[in-house]
Amino acid sequence: MNSIVMNTSEERTDQKRCCTFLIEDTCFAIESDNVTEVLQRGVINKVPLAAPAISGLLNLRGRIVPAIDLRIFLEYPPATHSIKQISLIVDISNEWYCFLVDKLLDVKAFDPHQVVPPTNNSSSALTGVLPDTDHLIHFLSPEKILKNLLDIRTESLSVG
Repeated sequence: MNSIVMNTSEERTDQKRCCTFLIEDTCFAIESDNVTEVLQRGVINKVPLAAPAISGLLNLRGRIVPAIDLRIFLEYPPATHSIKQISLIVDISNEWYCFLVDKLLDVKAFDPHQVVPPTNNSSSALTGVLPDTDHLIHFLSPEKILKNLLDIRTESLSVG
């Protein structure tokens, strides 16, 4: 009987949690370890010459936080005024970033071994997919999103 309990506890420790959200009708997720807060979209100040996916800067309790519109980054059409985007504040190496999403869904537990690598990796930030009862969950890497935005900015600045 002890071995059954031990196996169950081992399975539980293997599980992770993700924060799921919608962009249009597509479900995406970021591991919840990275998400520090969820807020209604605040005042975002535009930044001249920023990449199109950079909506601007958000002042969050004295911290300047870059706001990244995941609709634009993932090549969806811009949000209409009827969509009240939500701000996911994500901590990456002790720096905060704001990811704008259409709708927050839930925090879900998942088995990382069930996440399947994407077959058509049209987005370099897509790390895997997970079938769920309600949606097909597309996992995004915040670090890869930032790297991709930096690469886009570097390419646009290079001469040659």
